[in-house]
Amino acid sequence: MFRKNFLLSVIFSLSLFSQLANAELPTLTVYSYNSFMSQWGPGEVIKKGFEAQCNCQLDVVTLGDGVSVLNRIRLEGDKTNADVILGLDNNLLEQAKQANLLIPHQIAKPDNLNTNWWDDSFMPYDFGYFAFIYNIDKVKNPPHSLHELVDNKAGWKIIYQDPRTSTPGLGLLFWMKKVYGDNAANAWQQVAKNTVTVTKGWSEAYGMFLKGEADFVLSYNTSPVAHIMNENDRHYQAAIFDEGHYRQVEVAGIIKYSQEVDLARQFLRYLLTPEVQRQFAEKNVMYPIIKTDIPNAFAQINSVNRSLEFKPEEIEKHQKAWIREWQSAISK
Repeated sequence: MFRKNFLLSVIFSLSLFSQLANAELPTLTVYSYNSFMSQWGPGEVIKKGFEAQCNCQLDVVTLGDGVSVLNRIRLEGDKTNADVILGLDNNLLEQAKQANLLIPHQIAKPDNLNTNWWDDSFMPYDFGYFAFIYNIDKVKNPPHSLHELVDNKAGWKIIYQDPRTSTPGLGLLFWMKKVYGDNAANAWQQVAKNTVTVTKGWSEAYGMFLKGEADFVLSYNTSPVAHIMNENDRHYQAAIFDEGHYRQVEVAGIIKYSQEVDLARQFLRYLLTPEVQRQFAEKNVMYPIIKTDIPNAFAQINSVNRSLEFKPEEIEKHQKAWIREWQSAISK
């Protein structure tokens, strides 16, 4: 009996010690988008890997899409619990800068960058290109240009995301404006004729597409990689357009109200390590921001030949007007 009670006492003490030790560890809070911590996302592996080396706890709060994350941070202001924001992109930078939310990350530009993009406040961690995905069994003759998809003589059904709540939706808004310019409103009216629905975020749109509710869904040119790696399924492809594809660079930054700035910088540096960069390639299914080994599936997809992008200053100046133009066009 004595030994049993002694053993229980030791177990209780060890458990209590472990709880107290964890309670004393600093906590780094990261605001991110839903798919980052989903069962197929990179978040859980990144969380465990960072906690194993930082002597801290990593708390990831997911808040929908990148636009939703930014809106939440702006709403909370100096009351926010966030130390790091992860999942904004190059199209949201000027908005975040105007909101005066971040401090410089102070991380040196890597010599082995995989693209020409770098910023002192926003650290890039992966990139890709918006594209419309289709099933080759369902669409035998896919469009070869955005104009061909918009004109849509074949009557293809389309699903895309709301530019007010979704980073891909916002990317499409800029993509359309980049290609159509002053004729964007007419183009949106054409698209509306064959739009099944406009969803709040990417997950809902892609899920509906996989259920066969549309011929095309707005996603990324790299999306077929996930089907190849996870399901050995090569039926899904990206339609590559002659005009080019709008580029998205995903970024992370440090909230200026953070009490864990050093830990936040440590986390951002961790995001640039080869093992984490491969996680972004495998689980986020995006191109890593530094040159590193990536799954062979990336060599099996259709590649983008031309990159399109607006400068952040242009986006900040015109975004609200372009969204109003979209709203007006699709409501007619």
